[in-house]
Amino acid sequence: MAPLLTFGLMLGYIAAGRWIIHRLRGGPRTVAFALLNLAGFYVFFMQSARLPIFLAYLAVVVMQYLALLLFSGKGGWKPWLAFATPLLFLIVIRYVPSTFYAEFSGTIRRMLSQHATHYSLGFYFTGISYLAFRSSLLVLEVRNGVVPRPGFWEYLGFCFFVPTVPVGPINPYSNYRRTFDAVPPVIPPGRAALRALVGMVKYLVLAILCQQLTYAWLLMDGYYHSWVDLPVTVLFYYLYLYFNFSGFCDMAIGGAGLMGIPVAENFNNPFAARNVKDFWNRWHITLSQYFRDVVFSPLSRIFARWLGPAHVNHAIALTIIVVFLLVGVWHGAGWNYAAYGAAHALGVVANHYYTIGLKKWLGRDGFKAYNANPWIRAVAVTMTFCYCAATLFLFANRFDEMKAIFGMLK
Repeated sequence: MAPLLTFGLMLGYIAAGRWIIHRLRGGPRTVAFALLNLAGFYVFFMQSARLPIFLAYLAVVVMQYLALLLFSGKGGWKPWLAFATPLLFLIVIRYVPSTFYAEFSGTIRRMLSQHATHYSLGFYFTGISYLAFRSSLLVLEVRNGVVPRPGFWEYLGFCFFVPTVPVGPINPYSNYRRTFDAVPPVIPPGRAALRALVGMVKYLVLAILCQQLTYAWLLMDGYYHSWVDLPVTVLFYYLYLYFNFSGFCDMAIGGAGLMGIPVAENFNNPFAARNVKDFWNRWHITLSQYFRDVVFSPLSRIFARWLGPAHVNHAIALTIIVVFLLVGVWHGAGWNYAAYGAAHALGVVANHYYTIGLKKWLGRDGFKAYNANPWIRAVAVTMTFCYCAATLFLFANRFDEMKAIFGMLK
């Protein structure tokens, strides 16, 4: 789809959404908004084989809602069935090789003939990871009494909400539904428009400029390069990923804000992070919060019971390793993603034990003075920036691509 046409259709979607939210009430508003998002999802995100994939995606969401309807009551083990249903769909769609399904479906065989390089069906199911996390988190919110169970049309509107479909943020249903209360939250249109404009500059200008000096564009151009070019690509890939990802999130937050729908923040100046733990409190914040609430908190308690009170710190370290391996695998099916998760687990675990040792050595007042020292902070921020940029080498390249890159350096 041509960029200008996409931009025009997106403006039309936002205008229609704002009109529906602010002019309609009750059931008509809920149904109209769900239909608008279904139409927007089809237009903006369906690639080849549009109708079959759209119907399959819709069937996945309907089955998720049935699981929510049947199993999301308080207490017992049944809510966990509803919680696991979207995650199971995520595993089946994103991690089972697409060639497996090609044995049973002529449509999938035709799709693979056009895109033979794609490992799984996740390429066709845009945003399936974010859908799985949003909808599984909704189950917990219903179970814990944070929100009432949504109706079918409310659920459709939430799952297919266009701004947060492709790359998040993982906006909780409790935040999303505030708009559909009696008095929608007031989000100044000027501020929302400025946020969207900033995102467009990041995504369409700064990210594209930085992309020219990333691994694929600089080091894999068919020519030999000096080793000096490697740290250049390390730096500019980090900048590219930040401007690309945060720019899209800014556009999503701004576009949703123009309709009056609040969306959770996903970035908070990650370049200023003091350590790798702090980095994940600033980078992809909604993903960090999801894994903190859904995996880290319950799993750390389990490990603490197993290891005993004397080894709580080791239980926390073990939980960190599990969480970041899952974070790595969530990003993709390749082994390089697991290695990326392991690298960040190492960084967070090292900071965990370093902080414990520093507190014992310096005492409370000494540790406070250590954290307040601007020179120490400058060194910590610089080291964290370099470490996070370097580990993205694992994120950006498969192992065969890493080998090719080192082969081009002389």
